Amino acid sequence: MASLAEFRDAIARHALRDGTFDCRLPGVKLIRCSTPTMPMPVIYEPTVCFVAQGRKRALLGSSVYHYDPSCYLLASVGLPVMGAVIEATAAQPYLSLQIDLDAAVLGELALQYPRPATEHRAPAGLSLNAMTSGLLDATTRLVALLDSPADAEALGPLALREILYRLLTGPDGSVLQAMTRGDSRHGQIARAILWIRANFRGACRIDEVARIAGMSRSSFHAHFKTVTAMSPLEFRTQLRMQEARRLMVSDGLDAADAGHRVGYESPSQFSRDYARLFGMPPATDAQRLRLADA
Repeated sequence: MASLAEFRDAIARHALRDGTFDCRLPGVKLIRCSTPTMPMPVIYEPTVCFVAQGRKRALLGSSVYHYDPSCYLLASVGLPVMGAVIEATAAQPYLSLQIDLDAAVLGELALQYPRPATEHRAPAGLSLNAMTSGLLDATTRLVALLDSPADAEALGPLALREILYRLLTGPDGSVLQAMTRGDSRHGQIARAILWIRANFRGACRIDEVARIAGMSRSSFHAHFKTVTAMSPLEFRTQLRMQEARRLMVSDGLDAADAGHRVGYESPSQFSRDYARLFGMPPATDAQRLRLADA
């Protein structure tokens, strides 16, 4: 069986500097960071993250998740998260493996290895589970395949399939099973999340989104909060703030234009919502981020 040191060294061989690196294996990324980072907004797509060294924190609404080599983070829907590396040094950088959850492969495995249907409420969209020896062995072999491109092309899909199988049959297997069923509570909320993400600049009429999810208004509210740790309107606000921040930092828009671009009619309301989420007014925050980036 592989050791944690082997997993760490395999990632370090292929992530030689700080950054996020795509691999020749589709849907697989390696991440290295040699210093702690400030909390940054990001959309966690359906993915699983295995840490080989260091520690990271993710904030979803009012929920806080800390993960390190002892556990893995599973995101089953696209969620706006504040993420920060909280343990990393130049000598011992944060090293992790991120794998996109392939819905087609999960669907095949779910049919082959069904689990009893136990879903009464939609499961949380983010969850932590203990790392197992089987998963450590499988993830280490996956990254080690990058040492041999020919082997990676031939054996990579099999290694990824094994990892998904171990996740599906593990403690969070019911969540992954729910991902494959559009009629599950999880699948219904996932449809609503996709609609809100595509239309966050406009009005968010709860009755309309509940209809898209195929739920009553009260049931939709309850299940949505279970999955995302926030209400639909809070979820939309997170999406708006993340996009406004990107527009100011990357595209150079001022606060008023950025707020208008993401759907705010009132600049003062935009500033209040932004400061509540990021801890400072939009212009001040954008300037701080530009200087840090420079």
